[in-house]
Amino acid sequence: MAKYASFSRFRTSFFSMRIRLGFDLSFSAVDSPNPTRIRAIAFRLVYREAGFKSSSHLVHFSHPSPELFPRFLHHATRFATVPARRRSEHERMASQSPQSRGVAEPISLVGPTPADLESTARLERLLREEGLYESAEETAAREEVLRGLRGVVDRWVKRLTRQRGYPDGMADRATALVLPFGSYRLGVHGRGSDIDALVVGPSYVDRDRDFFGALAAALAETAAVAELQPVPGAHVPVIKMRFHGVQVDLVYAGVCLPVVPGDLDLSGRSVLRGLDLATARSLNGVRVADEILRLVPDAAAFRTTLRCVKHWAKARGVYSNVAGFLGGVGWAILVARVCLLYPNASPSMLLPRFFRVFARWKWPSPVMLRAIEHNDGELGLSLPVWDPRRNPRDKIHLMPIVTPAYPCMNSGYNVSHATLRVITEQLAVGDAVCQEIVKAGSGGGGWDKLFQPFNFFGAYKSYLQVDVTVTGGEEDDLREWKGWVESRLRLLSARVEADTSGMLLCHLHPQPYAAEPHNEPRRRRRTSSFFVGLSKPPAQPQQQQHQLFDLRATTEGFKEEVYMYDYWRPGMEVAVAHVRRKDLPSYVLRQLLRSPGRHDQLKRKRADDDPSSSPAASDHSASSSSSRDAKRPAAAPGRIGSSFEKKT
Repeated sequence: MAKYASFSRFRTSFFSMRIRLGFDLSFSAVDSPNPTRIRAIAFRLVYREAGFKSSSHLVHFSHPSPELFPRFLHHATRFATVPARRRSEHERMASQSPQSRGVAEPISLVGPTPADLESTARLERLLREEGLYESAEETAAREEVLRGLRGVVDRWVKRLTRQRGYPDGMADRATALVLPFGSYRLGVHGRGSDIDALVVGPSYVDRDRDFFGALAAALAETAAVAELQPVPGAHVPVIKMRFHGVQVDLVYAGVCLPVVPGDLDLSGRSVLRGLDLATARSLNGVRVADEILRLVPDAAAFRTTLRCVKHWAKARGVYSNVAGFLGGVGWAILVARVCLLYPNASPSMLLPRFFRVFARWKWPSPVMLRAIEHNDGELGLSLPVWDPRRNPRDKIHLMPIVTPAYPCMNSGYNVSHATLRVITEQLAVGDAVCQEIVKAGSGGGGWDKLFQPFNFFGAYKSYLQVDVTVTGGEEDDLREWKGWVESRLRLLSARVEADTSGMLLCHLHPQPYAAEPHNEPRRRRRTSSFFVGLSKPPAQPQQQQHQLFDLRATTEGFKEEVYMYDYWRPGMEVAVAHVRRKDLPSYVLRQLLRSPGRHDQLKRKRADDDPSSSPAASDHSASSSSSRDAKRPAAAPGRIGSSFEKKT
């Protein structure tokens, strides 16, 4: 408000406005808008830009003050030239409150030009060529998976109802809903995408005993189910499996109803009455997806843009919630935020603006689609809501991306200093590429440059290699152990940066690399490896020319935390080693060579290596365990080099 002298000056009218309005606005004979109406709409938009919370007391004033006249004329001219079919939408948006549509007002209401539409068509063709859309057969197969899953869940609930001694009539009516959420519910799933599904059951079904017990046992006996993995201790308790070859993540929420109706509305807060936090988190998967689709002004443009952003994030290695980056919900909220800022833009317009907005975003300023809402005892709900004004712990979050459904949560709670730095760097790269594409023009034909994979193994000369090994177990045991270690890797990056006072920077690669199984006498070893790139910050004049880092204590602390796994069993091991790029395992190189365009990049980068400036060689030794009665593997000095040489 300091920009404007006073409220009285803001509402001061001047006679020249009428002359300028008639001179600058051109009205067609076929579609002639009402000048008075234009003045009212444009004045309301200018008024909100000035920062006032309500314009109800200014209904009698239709002229802006002199300092606001340029903005008034901008809105009035643009609105007068908008086609009639879109003018009503502009009026509706101008009359809505920020809370009903989003936290902030739109930056621009400009729609696409013919060139923008052509660029969008090229972008969609590229997405189809990349296999990001399902075929009709794949869609039918996915629907068949949901039908089969609903059949298993329905039989499970009816059997439980009879076992609880309820009347036969109630058992016949007993059912549980199976509702997809995530990318499937948002309509942005593609080939090979998994299905996130929520089971909504009656009040007498217990999650631990019935969902992870009886239902997991029923699924294990189902021929269509493979790779079954219950994870009751996850942030959102989940059963992972493959159903007819499709990856399915199944979560459970029991509502306070004896019989779950088929048309149960999950959008209202009343459905949360009497639920614990874990159940509310499970329900919010569906509620958040529905609320995002309700808030975005153009669902089709939102979906296409989100497909592009997810494809880019996976190619650049910043798509993984468990590894400390952002998952599907986080990226969806960011895209929805840009859609609210540019409600009439096409995907080819939204994509460059997405990178421009978030490459310059001042974290930890939160990204929100609507104002944070609290229950404050209305329905007797006591669920925690993300709000740093009330909860001091929320102030430490580095990248708050707030879900729009009550209770509001931070979908970026896993982001650390290391992963935030990588995300912002990649957003800046994406912004630069988009600006080049826009300047080049040609109908947006260069969009493929945006989706070039990040050459992780060509970007660094030194890495931490984290080997996850299971000896004597099955593939399911390795999958379970690998999932736990993966969830702890972001802590390793944080430890390294903290223990070296920021002199070593870490970049965690979320993709694991599987080694060939090693057959020992009477035992089979299965190993999967993760890698963390190590780099140095820009050199400062006062820094030493040579600096050594001893990471043994750092990795020992990490291994101690990993071995605290509640379901640890003998044969589950983890080892950390420092490796140079030229010493990467052969199975990693073979998998890289299968990726198009990676061989030449890796070969060229290796030729640039200077052995004299590479880190010191690593000391290799492993810790192991042989029996259940034995102690868990100690985090003794393992496969980590004793020092890392830093040269400027």
